[in-house]
Amino acid sequence: MKTKLLLLIITIIAIASYAFQINEPWTRKQLMEPAVLANILNNPAEKQPILFSIGPGGGIKSSLDIGQTKEKENIEKLRKQLNNLSRDTMIVIYCGCCPFKDCPNIRPAFQLLNEMKFTNTRLLDLSKNLKADWIDKGYPINN
Repeated sequence: MKTKLLLLIITIIAIASYAFQINEPWTRKQLMEPAVLANILNNPAEKQPILFSIGPGGGIKSSLDIGQTKEKENIEKLRKQLNNLSRDTMIVIYCGCCPFKDCPNIRPAFQLLNEMKFTNTRLLDLSKNLKADWIDKGYPINN
């Protein structure tokens, strides 16, 4: 009985995980943990990504503030910035306005990256928000 219940739970988790990947414009591999990005930003010897803030406020060290990409004019602002970059440039986008699953800004921005055929893109995995997942952890911010 316990084995059947455990198999059922594992199956449900696997289906939910698969559904998450189908419904989102990014893959799990394209999510970047905050600690990973913080380590890169804190190490000048590391190749630095181009970092775009696509939400209501920037904050992460060296990020370019695009504004909320749920707004058409900000998607166009992002497109203009991207036009100047090689398609293999490492790009990291983040918002952090609200819980990751509810964010209105990350999906339009990531869809644009896909449409423009960028091949080295990451979405910073801020599951709660920028304050809880970045600032409160003491990761590098703009001064």
